[in-house]
Amino acid sequence: MASNQSRLVFDIETIGEDFSKIDKTTQDNLTNWIKREAEDKDDYERMLDDIKNGLGFSPLTGEIVAIGVLDIDKDKGGVYYQSPDLKSDKFEEDGIMYEPMDEAGILKKFWDIASKYSVFATFNGRAFDVPFIMARSAVKKVKPTKNLMFSRYLYQQHSDSIHIDLCDQLSFQGAVRKKGSLHLWSRALGIKSPKASGITGDDVGFLFKKKKYLDIARYNVGDLKATKELFKVWEEYFNI
Repeated sequence: MASNQSRLVFDIETIGEDFSKIDKTTQDNLTNWIKREAEDKDDYERMLDDIKNGLGFSPLTGEIVAIGVLDIDKDKGGVYYQSPDLKSDKFEEDGIMYEPMDEAGILKKFWDIASKYSVFATFNGRAFDVPFIMARSAVKKVKPTKNLMFSRYLYQQHSDSIHIDLCDQLSFQGAVRKKGSLHLWSRALGIKSPKASGITGDDVGFLFKKKKYLDIARYNVGDLKATKELFKVWEEYFNI
């Protein structure tokens, strides 16, 4: 990997739809399997709660509320986040630009920034972030500028769009039985975990309902910084 290539970390935050506002046909489509498999009423309610709480994991029932980007070498970046019904101005803090915009604007901004980079680092980006971004871009009619899903193997990827999914790399493309989370890798390697603030990805939906939009954006920055530090470890000790 050439040392002069521009390198970017990115990460997304998502929320799910309000299940009670989804049309009945879609509700049935999402729940018909638990009606068959639930052992009793309590089991059904537990499984139904899991479905409701998991809507943000799919771009078909969720949306992106923040995308953060961080230049690995310049240590500068931005978080582009939704802030509906709450007037917010963009501002810079510790080298990070915080800028509110709608989901379509977030996606356009991401792809515009991505077009200027050739190496991309994520944690679980191949399994989650990129497929989610691609699907939501199609929903919002936003044209991608890079193919970040071409191949999971780095030697097969195009030189102008190398995607290094650290979760995939550190599990040796699935050879390791259990994949460590970003928190576990951060803990083991002495990197400040994004969970240290007390917020996890599971809290994003709740924070969004409470209009804590900036809290979500700042949590996203924690993910970016931890991923950047993990990338440096991978580059020095694993990429041989």
